[in-house]
Amino acid sequence: MASRDFCSPGEGMEILQHACSKQLPPCNLREEDLLQRLYLSKLLLSLSQHADGSGLSLTLAKEQAQAWKEVRLHKTTWLRSEILQRVIQKLLVDYYVKTQNTNLTSDNKTFHETLEQWLLVTELTWLVSPSQEREMPPLLGLEKVDLLELMPPSEDCAWMRAWLKLEMEEELKKKCFTLLCYHDPNSDADSETLKAAKVWKLAEVLVDEKQQGQDAKSQQKEQMVLLEKKSATYSQVLLCCLALLQRLLQGHRLKTQSELDCIDAQYLEIKCSAMILKLRMEEIKILSDTYTAEKVEVHCLIRDRLEGAIRLQEQDMEKSRQVLNTYEVLREELDRLVKEHTQLKQVTENKC
Repeated sequence: MASRDFCSPGEGMEILQHACSKQLPPCNLREEDLLQRLYLSKLLLSLSQHADGSGLSLTLAKEQAQAWKEVRLHKTTWLRSEILQRVIQKLLVDYYVKTQNTNLTSDNKTFHETLEQWLLVTELTWLVSPSQEREMPPLLGLEKVDLLELMPPSEDCAWMRAWLKLEMEEELKKKCFTLLCYHDPNSDADSETLKAAKVWKLAEVLVDEKQQGQDAKSQQKEQMVLLEKKSATYSQVLLCCLALLQRLLQGHRLKTQSELDCIDAQYLEIKCSAMILKLRMEEIKILSDTYTAEKVEVHCLIRDRLEGAIRLQEQDMEKSRQVLNTYEVLREELDRLVKEHTQLKQVTENKC
C-alpha cells in the first residue's frame, strides 16, 4: 500500500494537466515533485474536487456566480433606464439647438415643452420621496402631491408619450446603426433592412466574440503556465550544463597547464636569444659604419707607433731601474761622500 502513496510518471503528468492547470490555481509544480513527495498527488486530486480555478470552494464559487448574476441583472436594468434618460436629454438638447436656427411647428414646441415639464416634475418627485430605509423630512417642505399638481394635462402627456415613443425608437435606431458601423465598418453601405437584421444579431455576435476572448485568455493563461514550467526546466538544464562545462574546463586546464608553461618558457628563451642576436647585429652594424678600411689602417699605424714608443719607454725604464739598483748598492758610500762634501763646503764658506 505504501507504494501507492507515490504516483507513477504517467499519473503525475495526468494530474498536472488535469488538476494543476485547469481546476486549481496556477502552481509551479513539476512531475518530479509529485514523484518524490508523499500523498501530494492525492491531496491535489482531493483539492481539485472542492475548489475551482480561482481557489474558491465550489459552494462559495456558486454563491459568487449567483451574486454576479444578480449584479448583472441590476446593472442591465440601470443601464436601460440610463440610456432612456440620456436619449430624452439629447432630444431636449437638440430641441434647444434647433430653436436658435430654425422655426419649429407648434406641435413640436408643445411636445418638447410637455416632455421637459414632465421630466422635471418626475425628477423632483423622486427627490422628495422619502427613503425606504429611514424616514427623512421632505425637501423644502414639499410633498409628492404638491409636485404632481404641476404635471401637464393627461391628454398632453398621453400625446407626448406616443410621440416620444416614435422619437426614441428613431434615436435608438441611429445609435444602434452607429454601433454596428463601429463594429463592422463595411456595413455602413448596407440598406436599413440589412442593418436592422445585423443589429438584431449584434448582441449574439458580441457575446460570441467575448467568449472567444475569454477562451483565448484562458488558453494564454495555460500557455503562460506551461511557459513558466518550461523556463524553469530549461534553466535547470542550462545550470547543469554550465556546471559540467566548468568541471571539464578545470580538468583540461590542470592537465595542460604544465605543457603551456613549457611552451611559454621555450618561447621566452627563443625570444631572448633573438633579442641578443639582434643587439649583436646592431653593435656590429654600428662598428662597421664607424670603422672603415682607411680608418682601420690608420689605427693600425697609430697602434704600431704607440707600441714602438712603449717599447722604447720600457727600455729606458729598464736602464733607469738598473741605474737605481746600482745607486741602491752604493747608497752608503754616496751618503758619506755627500756629508764630506757638505762639510768641506761649509769650511770653505767660513774661510771666505
